Amino acid sequence: MTDLDIDLVLVPVDGSEESHEAVDYAIAVAAEYDASVHALYVLDEDVVRAIDHGVVDEADVADDTEAFTDSVSRRAEAAGVPHSNSIAYGFSMSVKTVHPGSVVLDTAEELDSDFIVVPREPVSGDPGEVLGKAAEYVLLYASQPVLSV
Repeated sequence: MTDLDIDLVLVPVDGSEESHEAVDYAIAVAAEYDASVHALYVLDEDVVRAIDHGVVDEADVADDTEAFTDSVSRRAEAAGVPHSNSIAYGFSMSVKTVHPGSVVLDTAEELDSDFIVVPREPVSGDPGEVLGKAAEYVLLYASQPVLSV
């Protein structure tokens, strides 16, 4: 068995219940390897379009994501795991190659992540559950080890 050298665990989230579970796994992996956790909140196409068209207030979206990332912070601190977070658009109206999977992998490379934990969501058609679509892409193309939960 190969020992892993993990300093940073990336966990992409979208606010779903499956994201909460992925955060718990990411914190557990980070605690085991004395690593830190970075939660990447990925906004889906519907939210990005709604913000762009002024249908949704960007401040409301920020409040929702902050509530989720505060939850991540509380859990990481309780486990004694250093943590950080960021928000990314998982869709671009001008760049066709931007999608949730590519955003996760680009962030993993930018942060020099050593491990990724992705929520594997059931296909429900719920527009807020953007990461279920990205999990397979991340599993196929990540250069880091990936845990799908």
